[in-house]
Amino acid sequence: MSVTKPSAVSAFLAGLPEDRRPEVDQVREVILHHLPAGYEEAIVKGILVYQVPLARYPDTYNGHALWYVALASEKSYLSLHLMNVYADPGLAQRLREGFKAAGKKLDMGKSCVHFKRAADLPLDLIGDLVAAVPLERWVAVAKAARRRPRAKP
Repeated sequence: MSVTKPSAVSAFLAGLPEDRRPEVDQVREVILHHLPAGYEEAIVKGILVYQVPLARYPDTYNGHALWYVALASEKSYLSLHLMNVYADPGLAQRLREGFKAAGKKLDMGKSCVHFKRAADLPLDLIGDLVAAVPLERWVAVAKAARRRPRAKP
């Protein structure tokens, strides 16, 4: 994994409200420990992002690096974006079942899990989901999605 300039991540972390820093640090540690090789850590629009470097996959749908996982500090909660869960119904099912088995409430949008504290997340499950898709497979998923014909309205 390559990492952006430490000052960018440090500045992001330093800019968090004091009560959120330890929560983000704990989830970030899980992500970094389980992140497959090749992804890079970056700050994009004020969000901590783990993405496919543009040098590896430049032909994205929007010209920006392909996101894999992101961690954001929203107004009243934190959010963990698990793009691979959105793209894979099997991983989405594992997420739902893992929260249920851990006795935790899943508050989720399309690919983002909302939480206030790291303890709200089954961190072992989050680590497993982060580790689930190597970079080459994630790029293949993105390429396949771009080849699919769009449904007509």
